[in-house]
Amino acid sequence: MTDDLREAARRAADTAADHLAAVPRGPVWRPVAGPDLDWLTRQPLPAAGRPLAELLGDADRHVLPYPMGNGHPRFFGWVNSPPSAAGVVVAPLAAAMNPSCAGGEHAGVLLERTAVRWLAELAGFPHPPGAGLLTSGASMATVVALAAARQRAVPDVRETGLYGRPPLAVYLSEEGHSCLRKAVELLGLGSGHIRTVPVDDAFRMDTAALRRLVAADREAGVRPFFVAASAGTVNTGAVDPLEDVAEVARGHGLWFHVDGAYGALGVLADECRPAYAGLELADSLALDPHKWLGVPVGCGCVLFRDPSGPRAAFSLVPPYLRDDDAGELGWFSEYGPEQTRPFRALRVWATIAHLGHDGVAGLVRHTTRLARVLGAMIEGSADFDLLAPVVTSVVAFRYRPAGLDAAAVETLNEVIPAAVQRRGRAFLTGTRLRGQQALRACVLHPDTAEADLAVLLEEIRAAA
Repeated sequence: MTDDLREAARRAADTAADHLAAVPRGPVWRPVAGPDLDWLTRQPLPAAGRPLAELLGDADRHVLPYPMGNGHPRFFGWVNSPPSAAGVVVAPLAAAMNPSCAGGEHAGVLLERTAVRWLAELAGFPHPPGAGLLTSGASMATVVALAAARQRAVPDVRETGLYGRPPLAVYLSEEGHSCLRKAVELLGLGSGHIRTVPVDDAFRMDTAALRRLVAADREAGVRPFFVAASAGTVNTGAVDPLEDVAEVARGHGLWFHVDGAYGALGVLADECRPAYAGLELADSLALDPHKWLGVPVGCGCVLFRDPSGPRAAFSLVPPYLRDDDAGELGWFSEYGPEQTRPFRALRVWATIAHLGHDGVAGLVRHTTRLARVLGAMIEGSADFDLLAPVVTSVVAFRYRPAGLDAAAVETLNEVIPAAVQRRGRAFLTGTRLRGQQALRACVLHPDTAEADLAVLLEEIRAAA
């Protein structure tokens, strides 16, 4: 078995390297061919096992030819980065160890302390020991943060639930991510108690409107308790006025959460940094190493100013897991809902260690600069409209060729993304801004160049 594993592992490494090397030369995305679609979706359960070499051959023939596209320099869709080389290299090592990082004294647990601390230092967020953990992504990080906030608001909620209590109001920007609403619903707070805060002309939370909503709830007997601001929205990359939101939160006793899943690391770019003033004042911060950093998915992180919050919300140590040597911080499983936790830290540690602080900052500067270049190209074109200021590395815009009325422009922008994707030379996605159809491009790939931006605009025109 050892010899077979060694040979297969070497072949897998070569296959992965060959795949990554070939990605920029191939189409960004392609539809799955009929026979391969059948293979991917309709395989019968095998009665007997097969050699590792055969499995690798199947993956090479049927899986690798159909990537999502995010490994390509002209992939501008959603917020999906290419995998970091270091993360790819160490992934088999984490799998070979296969620990549960719930707790205990072993490398997976101990390295997570360092990985979390490094992420906090990169984002400029205060990080006392124990005040953070890695999660599957920002969606789970948001659940952990909101549960900690709920625990502070209702200290006996774990025993009594929310039955018969005054409603707790949650304040989210109209540009807030859907994971925030999901977390509210999952934790029994009810989406009916979400207050949607309007945004200004730059798609940033309107803090005057936030103050009015909070005051109205207090007067109505509703308890305001949680406000979530964005440090880089998905639609436009906008960063909410974090200092102003923090002031409202302090004045009314609200838990102040920052959704920095995509954009928290934008603070590392000199041109972006002023927009992030106040990030360090948050009670909790969610960020995704598997976005801008390129750590292979899924790897999120949640950071807290005070580690007692999540521990009070989640700690439940059964007798078979009690460990008198766990130390003051206890087990990671006491700070979130997962008991068996994968070894995520190795990918985070390797990615950051490979790049260093300067390399991470360079990646952020490179991609934010290209986004500004794309914004300038759009503003300089007669057939495109820039729809929002370029703050981070997301560009929201619209294709508006001459001679079309408003309805035709709307329909055209709705169908452009799929048409561009099918052509295979670039990949972008669409969204809606203030009720109208929009195009959005997110720059995350370290190898994207200005020439790729020109191809993107050419492809939009050709597809249209």
